[in-house]
Amino acid sequence: MFGTYDKDLESIQEARVLARQGQIAAEQFADYTEEQVERILQNIVKKAVENAVPLAKAAVEDTGFGTVKDKVFKNYMAAKIVYDYIRNMKTIGVLEEDPVNKVISVAEPMGLIMGIVPSTNPTSTIIYKSMISLKARDAIVFSPHPSAFRCTKMAADIVAKAAEEAGAPRNVVQCISLPTMEATDTLMRCNEVKMIIATGGPGMVKAAYSVGKPALGVGAGNSPSYIERTANIHQSVKDIINSKTFDNGTICASEQSVVVDACVESHVIDEFKAQGGYFMTPEETDRVCSCLFKNGHTMNAAFVGRSAEYIADKSGINVPSGTKVLIGRQAGVGPEYPLSYEKLTTVLAFYTVKDCNEACELSYKLLQNGLGHTMNVHTEDPRVAMAFSVKPASRILINIGGSQGGTGMCSGLAPAFTLGCGTCGGSATSENVSPLQLINVKKVVRQIRTVNDVLAANPILKEMLDQLEKSDVNRCSDSAPSLEDMLAARGQDYIPIGCCTGKQTDPGKISEGELRELINRVVASLKK
Repeated sequence: MFGTYDKDLESIQEARVLARQGQIAAEQFADYTEEQVERILQNIVKKAVENAVPLAKAAVEDTGFGTVKDKVFKNYMAAKIVYDYIRNMKTIGVLEEDPVNKVISVAEPMGLIMGIVPSTNPTSTIIYKSMISLKARDAIVFSPHPSAFRCTKMAADIVAKAAEEAGAPRNVVQCISLPTMEATDTLMRCNEVKMIIATGGPGMVKAAYSVGKPALGVGAGNSPSYIERTANIHQSVKDIINSKTFDNGTICASEQSVVVDACVESHVIDEFKAQGGYFMTPEETDRVCSCLFKNGHTMNAAFVGRSAEYIADKSGINVPSGTKVLIGRQAGVGPEYPLSYEKLTTVLAFYTVKDCNEACELSYKLLQNGLGHTMNVHTEDPRVAMAFSVKPASRILINIGGSQGGTGMCSGLAPAFTLGCGTCGGSATSENVSPLQLINVKKVVRQIRTVNDVLAANPILKEMLDQLEKSDVNRCSDSAPSLEDMLAARGQDYIPIGCCTGKQTDPGKISEGELRELINRVVASLKK
């Protein structure tokens, strides 16, 4: 009647259509062999690598976040490096056989996955989540961030076309074309969606967990980086700067605070200055904070993924040419010290502590604003490294930068752009998310012992059951005696009413004749 519909209504309908199409694709894809899946992944890698540069340029143009060079690295990593890691991962058919316990583990795809895409890593997230979903024989449908829609849709179209060219079912990879909050919410709630991978802000992650279906959400990172007195200070500072400046700090595992032993403080400061760090005065720190944050410690999107010189210029402070990171001293943790929170940009908080014990306490406080994510320790003392393993972080990185170590780029962790924070961080996993989190594992089992074998191996249990057998407890059966059993009892001319109902206590009694008359009346009424 009206010719057109409001955008939110159109987006809701589109979400429902994509979910239905995705389920059909998932059902078809579930029967694919390892060889078929590998051909599809290889073609996605090929096309993603070929388009790594234009996708990176589009991401920076759309969002203003990060650098083209580092986004090219991310796109390549999401394709080739992820593929190299998962290529030999068993995700189809029999995963494992245990001949002793007679258990066979069999992989089964989950079905349709929903991928929520952040604006900080829009194109690389599309490639990465497609790779791990298809490796598990799952279909995937993406919900892009509105501010990064163009580049996100571009990446999704490239991946979808590459998959279908290599023989994947149509619609095995899809993306919303009308991005709205209503579309995202609808898609999350569609019955066809079996799992949600939520990468984004805390509000989006919380929403994913609230819809009542399985979700893999990741919380905010707020990684402290402790430089202990035995550390190689030159290398430690280099690692921190390389990590914090990688894509201008948009990796959630990047360092947010530097914690330094007092006895090496001057050495650390000199090293930071030599490598491009600028230590701000208290007044300059306040200026930068007024730009970086709004409504307390909420990050201002205008300064996410920006260079140190850009932030300094917008804050009205002069810094030397070539400045890579801005560093502000903080005297505590909490709302009065905004740099103690996550900053997905090229700004660091700086703390000085007496020793390892004080560093432990401070790190614990800092991690309360990024529970379960990542922490860095720079030390040559193995005891110190292990002491920090009890901190509430899922990745304890020793002598390596957060961006390079936490994502698996330069460590033995699974290469990933979705980093679980464990239950302490409100996440369903503490792992770097891989295809192994996107399959169901069924068990085919056979009997290996009888109940008598169990009792023979557990004499205490057998004795307890034997005692019960002899006691009055076992005589009070939950099931009612049969009528014929009751009537067959010698010398019995009445039956307790409770026995007919299965109840053991009842004030009334009924004679045999009365009972038979009652039964005959009931049967006669049923025949009418």
